[in-house]
Amino acid sequence: MMFDKSFMNLPNQLTILRVLIIPFFLIFLYMDTDTTNIIATILFVIASITDYIDGYLARKYEIITDFGKILDPVADKILVASCMIVLVELNRLAGWIVILMLSRDFVVGALRNFAASKGVVIAAGFSGKLKTVLQMVAIGCLIFKRPLFSLDTFFMGKILIYIALFVSLYSCVVYYFEFFNKKEGYKEKEV
Repeated sequence: MMFDKSFMNLPNQLTILRVLIIPFFLIFLYMDTDTTNIIATILFVIASITDYIDGYLARKYEIITDFGKILDPVADKILVASCMIVLVELNRLAGWIVILMLSRDFVVGALRNFAASKGVVIAAGFSGKLKTVLQMVAIGCLIFKRPLFSLDTFFMGKILIYIALFVSLYSCVVYYFEFFNKKEGYKEKEV
């Protein structure tokens, strides 16, 4: 096999790379100049792409580790949450949007933890995946903040973040509805 199944396999290395990128990305974002916004956007895109690639490789080559299961979602949340908080500080994003999006993530995380305690795995559905893509593109546009060709990326980011918020809240409802209304209905095990 091409990939090592050990603790430090390629997907886990990509996840660690994403964590290491975050402080540098935040420093450039905080500087808030045209040049540093471009650099911050590039680092954000690299970090976002590593998120996709590490998950793809781990599943395809069956090299999923406990370390990766823990660190990957934590790295994602740190990247997105820290970025959105800085965007609020830079007055590029409304705080209430960040509160709702992070609250949704906490609520879905709580559901996943509860489901796991009952032996049920809640996989990401289409609406959850769509939320992630919209959120990442919106955040990238808000970071970049400059016109690209004749496209106002900042305005596009504002529109996409509202769409991402709607899809985010919708996906939360879908996860709860599907979990508690599975097939014959959810039944808690007798203790």
